[in-house]
Amino acid sequence: MARNKSRVVGIDHISIRVRDYEKSKAFYARLFSFLGFELSDDYGTTIGWTNGRTRYWIAPARGRKTHRIGDVGFHHYAFELRGRKDVDALQAFLEKEKVRIVDPAAEYYDDYYAVFYLDPDGLKLEGMKYGELTDRRNRKPLKK
Repeated sequence: MARNKSRVVGIDHISIRVRDYEKSKAFYARLFSFLGFELSDDYGTTIGWTNGRTRYWIAPARGRKTHRIGDVGFHHYAFELRGRKDVDALQAFLEKEKVRIVDPAAEYYDDYYAVFYLDPDGLKLEGMKYGELTDRRNRKPLKK
């Protein structure tokens, strides 16, 4: 059997198309500022943000300008956060910004805490933390 010589080491970026570029640009600028991303590049009709590991790009849509969850294609994008407190902080930020939250911060799977929300085009995004409770249970107490 031949060995695969290529190895994926991470997801570098995602690029999405948006209906109202200026509205989405403003939404993502506020969101990414809150999440600790910085502007990567702005080419006028394409803009991207990065946190040093992940990049997220938007550009205007051509053709069909609507999205429904469940259609073929993008379902959601999850941002892994440092901890459950960060998920709660994200939800508070989203509420302040009047972003539509479709599933509030809660335990959705065993030790999987998340909040799900929509961007201006109805694309589903998620802020999540997996494994925090397990890590706490498995942590050995410090010796005095």
